[in-house]
Amino acid sequence: MLTRTSTQSLTEQLAGRFAERIRNRLLAPGARLPSVRECARQQGVSPHTVVAAYDQLLAQGMVEARKQRGFYVRDSAPTQSKAAGAGAGDDASAVLKPLPISGVPADASSLIRGMFHRQSDKPQPGMGVFPPDWMESTFMPASVRRLTSTRALQELSLQYGEPAGDSALRRSLSQKLTSINVPASPDQIITTIGATHALDIVSRTLLRAGDPVMVEEPGWAIEFARLESLGMRILPVPRRADGPDLEVMARYCEAHQPKLFVSVSVLHNPTGYSLAPGSAHRVLQLANQHNFHIVEDDTYSHLAPEHATRLSALDGLQRTIYVSGFAKILAPNWRIGFMAAPPDVFSRLLETKLLTTLTTPALFERALAWCIDQGQLRRHADRIRVRLDGARARTVKLALAHDCTFVSEPAGLFGWVDTGVDTDALTQRMLDEGYLLAPGSLFHARRPPSTLMRINFATAQDATFWKTFARVRDSV
Repeated sequence: MLTRTSTQSLTEQLAGRFAERIRNRLLAPGARLPSVRECARQQGVSPHTVVAAYDQLLAQGMVEARKQRGFYVRDSAPTQSKAAGAGAGDDASAVLKPLPISGVPADASSLIRGMFHRQSDKPQPGMGVFPPDWMESTFMPASVRRLTSTRALQELSLQYGEPAGDSALRRSLSQKLTSINVPASPDQIITTIGATHALDIVSRTLLRAGDPVMVEEPGWAIEFARLESLGMRILPVPRRADGPDLEVMARYCEAHQPKLFVSVSVLHNPTGYSLAPGSAHRVLQLANQHNFHIVEDDTYSHLAPEHATRLSALDGLQRTIYVSGFAKILAPNWRIGFMAAPPDVFSRLLETKLLTTLTTPALFERALAWCIDQGQLRRHADRIRVRLDGARARTVKLALAHDCTFVSEPAGLFGWVDTGVDTDALTQRMLDEGYLLAPGSLFHARRPPSTLMRINFATAQDATFWKTFARVRDSV
């Protein structure tokens, strides 16, 4: 909060607060700052102080004043011509129009920056991972110690590793995939630097700038941003409780001939939905009929039942490419992900990996293989699921008690909550209280205003947060 005992003036403190948020993309280019009167009321200062702070931001080139409209964060990023994305089917109805090619979208990066820029020591309901204390273990350090003897360290560190990834880990992953009925031999598996890297390899291998890609909406904000930065044309597919909207997918296929469909089948982010068998079969029929690949992002597999419906299991890795990782359940900073791919595209995917990263760190990959083979990862995941069940129950009670509603049945790590107010505005107000939220607009390609937000059940079970949330929401 602003304080009159600081060595900085109120004007300098206020300008510095907005400047920090702009630098960290917590206020994205194009975002509107609160009106002078509203900001003065929120911060408990005079309008003169706000005007002076906004003038400092203007002088620093961080914001721009728009006549009779207010102050906006300056967008200095270059954009590509929309004409570059024009093509057949642009005369279709609005639901069928792909998003135009643009430069790197800054809006979604606010969530990325928030992952590395802690607002305070308070629990952060907008975060996408478990709290560090949930993932603490003794078996992870033990697995690394086993491999740091002089001989093992030299063997794994003093030369490039295997191009596809450590063979021990690929064997372990092959057995793990068998348990969920995904048929992948070690020779079909490529390790990556996290699941996001795997998704990027697929995009760079199978797509070219301007290609249409179907992506579920609401969906992972980073995936929209990543595809846009590569110049792809995004076709948002509404996500339903049983799977993607099949009618919209069919119309996209007829109008745009998409090259790829990106889906989170199990414990979808942010809704928590899981794919139904009937919907899965129809998606695969569309893929075969219209000749596109499917990337199945199973990032939350460790939290889901083994019998959950997966496209890769039904398809047998013919048109599907299975992607997953271990950041959500084990160690975010180990950055170990992988993909299992059809034989006909495996070599191309491997070549892209080699061109972008050469190989991946064998030391941590071998350590992870040991964790899997010894059953340590499975037991750890079992403990996390039990703890998450309790946190989810407590969070749901708190959310309902503070007049929120769940748009989807609470499941997995995330809840999709209707707050009743504009969550973009709410997010900026909650930053003043030390809390980072994930507003609903982040999970849509066009970023429309939304009253929804995604909450992390593990970090939103704090009663103090909900009391603060209710107070701030009622003032928005």
